[in-house]
Amino acid sequence: MKEAPVIAYVFTTFPKSTETFLQREVTGLQALGVNLRLYSMWGGGGGFNGLPVTRFPKWKLITLAVWLPWLVLVHPRVVGELIRGVRGRRPVSRLNFFENLLGLGFGLVYAAHFRRERPAHVHAVWGGGPAAAAWLLWRLDGHPYSAAGHAYDLYQNGGDGWLREKLEPALFIHTSTEMGRATLLGKGLADGKIEVIRRGLNALPALKPLRGGRAGTPLRLLCVARLVPKKGLDHQMRIYAALKAAGVAFEARIAGEGPLMEGLRTQARELGVSDEVTLLGHRPQAEIVGLLGWADVLLHTGVVAADGDRDGLPNVIPEAMSAGVLVVTSPAAATTEAITDGVTGRVAVPEDAAAWVEALVALRDDDAAAERMRTAAREWVEANFDATKNAGRLAGLYRKFTADR
Repeated sequence: MKEAPVIAYVFTTFPKSTETFLQREVTGLQALGVNLRLYSMWGGGGGFNGLPVTRFPKWKLITLAVWLPWLVLVHPRVVGELIRGVRGRRPVSRLNFFENLLGLGFGLVYAAHFRRERPAHVHAVWGGGPAAAAWLLWRLDGHPYSAAGHAYDLYQNGGDGWLREKLEPALFIHTSTEMGRATLLGKGLADGKIEVIRRGLNALPALKPLRGGRAGTPLRLLCVARLVPKKGLDHQMRIYAALKAAGVAFEARIAGEGPLMEGLRTQARELGVSDEVTLLGHRPQAEIVGLLGWADVLLHTGVVAADGDRDGLPNVIPEAMSAGVLVVTSPAAATTEAITDGVTGRVAVPEDAAAWVEALVALRDDDAAAERMRTAAREWVEANFDATKNAGRLAGLYRKFTADR
């Protein structure tokens, strides 16, 4: 039996505990018989689901002392393109600059490996370093590739500085929201190449009872988020203070880690909600599932940060919707692609604490409306967030483009 064409997946870090959506994508593709080869440019490595994960040893960057002169001699046009790109376009941030350098270093060091292994297709999971690697492999040896453009690639500090140049030659561009599609179009990329394929869940949990079958008990509120500015957690603390001032009994848990941890602890003390709000720090996915089982409502107070960073559709929102946890979200970014106010959840601007109090009290007191929203939310997830279905769309694209050749 002929072996399926090899699809090389290039990650920044894989597997990574905070990027379970990528693990689900790989799992879904495996289940469909896609022959994957996995590469991790920074952290990660080892194995995943029986597949080896090739981790880029950074010491190999020393060999650039050999490969760079070779590149100048054998591919002077590529060198010229790189020099013009660097001179003609300032990097949006130091991190973005070094991510792209890492991707180019990976591509150059691994060019001989890819030439020898000759995968049928290369997919860059992110539009930063992985897309730089895929672009260079294409430019050196004609490896056909696709690439992704997701929230981090598109928005922080205006988005990746070389995104259009890297994604323009790709056979297709994967993004997971309609907001992402619109942003890619705004960057001058062709609509016909952009594929909106959402993330997904490999299995849907049983829909739990409304409020866990507990009537008249304090609201159990959950937030799962990195503690960074785009999550709007300072607004969330003020919402908790407004709930307490309104006499609403509640218990809140925030799962996640990040640079704002100590500031949020201080804010909770100053607002007088330390007894009601628990900052849990990072929790593995198995514990997040347990927290969703505990919670009545998931809160997402996302904003557009000062550097332009914002969420797309945070995966925890459909995860909560699938489990029967009600969702109240800000309208920032692509959250309203899943949450329609009064239909699949509630939407309120995070600066308006009173609106959040109103929404949460209504969800607490109106069982019929809450049940309608939970049911509609679950139906949205079943239609839009099934990892096997969505991986099937990706697999179909890989098969199409490998068959075309």
